[in-house]
Amino acid sequence: MVKKLIERSAGFIGGQWVQAADGRVFAVTNPSTGAVVGYAADMGAADAKRAVDAAAEALPAWRALSPAARSEILLKWRELTLANKRAIAELITAEQGKPLLEAIAEVEYGASFMQWYAEEGRRIYGETIPADCPNRRFMVIKQPVGVCAAIAPWNFPFAIIVRKAAPALAAGCTMVVKPAEQAPLSALTIAQLAQEAGVPAGVLNVVPCLDPEGVGGELCDNPKVRKLSFTGSTAVGKRLLARAAATVKKVTLELGGQTPFIIFDDADLGDALLGALASKFRNAGQTCVCANRFFVQESVYDEFARMFADEVSQLQVGDGMQPTSKVGPLIDQEALAKVERHVADAVARGARVLVGGKRHRLGGTFFEPTVLADVTPEMAVAQEETFGPIAALIKFRDEDEAVRLANDTRFGLAAYVYTRDIGRVWRVPEALEFGMVGVNTSGFSTPTAPLGGIKESGLGREGARQGLEQYLEEKYLCLGGIAKV
Repeated sequence: MVKKLIERSAGFIGGQWVQAADGRVFAVTNPSTGAVVGYAADMGAADAKRAVDAAAEALPAWRALSPAARSEILLKWRELTLANKRAIAELITAEQGKPLLEAIAEVEYGASFMQWYAEEGRRIYGETIPADCPNRRFMVIKQPVGVCAAIAPWNFPFAIIVRKAAPALAAGCTMVVKPAEQAPLSALTIAQLAQEAGVPAGVLNVVPCLDPEGVGGELCDNPKVRKLSFTGSTAVGKRLLARAAATVKKVTLELGGQTPFIIFDDADLGDALLGALASKFRNAGQTCVCANRFFVQESVYDEFARMFADEVSQLQVGDGMQPTSKVGPLIDQEALAKVERHVADAVARGARVLVGGKRHRLGGTFFEPTVLADVTPEMAVAQEETFGPIAALIKFRDEDEAVRLANDTRFGLAAYVYTRDIGRVWRVPEALEFGMVGVNTSGFSTPTAPLGGIKESGLGREGARQGLEQYLEEKYLCLGGIAKV
């Protein structure tokens, strides 16, 4: 299945595997080896318009299907996904670089959204409202917003697309997906599985491209697109939001973060250590909710720093297909340069490198898992999202200082808190200005809870009931002539 997909070198529009209008294709390379994984059609604005037209044409019939009928198709989509789990995961690892076990977990995570929204789509409830007189009745119904566009990142090239597409399809919407140029083959796999599951032609379209400007611009400007969902950097998200305003689209944004990981002196340091390792080094630190700033209370700072550095020094770096690899490569040379810049800036300003700190001996875009001590808030690593395997340790005195330092950022996506004080378990998360807070856990991503940020980290939510609402419009109905004359 995956081999045939790679050989197509195409996009997916209107239920057909099609070439770009000008016939161009581009290579997808493995960040671990530099080898070509496959090819995808290098599409442009004209192709994106063709995909939007296909989605618009498919919308009436898909919208008219009963929620139960759409649910059965989504469940079949999930079944096929899990049946091909290993092959999909190998493709993710090949084009994105993460360790295979992480890629398998990503496929399972994506499939969980197919199941959740297959079930939740059956429960799109409206409401009745008490009327102001006996002769009228008020009610609110919910209807699909229409044609939707999804612009997806490379770090979770399978799961994040499904996290957008599953609620859209469950709600009765159609969708055009622009995958990241670094990892488009996973998106095409999603389309193939959807087609095999019975998703009708035009309901889900994938438009890969090497230069996102043309396709992204068409998706923002086209008035037939009524909803835009984007996961990626804050800078790009702001540009898309401004451009989508011209046609007043509904917009969901999951943007950058500067995630704090706060460890109090009453925390179970063993649990905090495991959480820190998982949060920081999953996907080589290339996750939206990856911990960036580690705030450690001064009385346990030295002990935790020693424990953390010891564990990080033992992390195996390598090709994600190797079973011993725990940390894969960075996605490209630009990402590598940013990580190097953050380390150099921190060291120049007085930080100490406890472990790592340089390019890995494997070469390419591999970088050593790194722990920096004595980091201060003005350093670049504490101001910008690193998106790499660097943990920055910052010492704090008390609870008030921890909260103040954590909130001192324009971002507000995710945060983590480790403490055994029952009062602090409530006080600190409530005081933190972040859309998601994990308390004594580093894993909170699930289809059953709303995921998203505040401040400059985003708008709207994905997952849970709230994720479905993003693809629905509310319509108020006022019925008159009820009372007998």
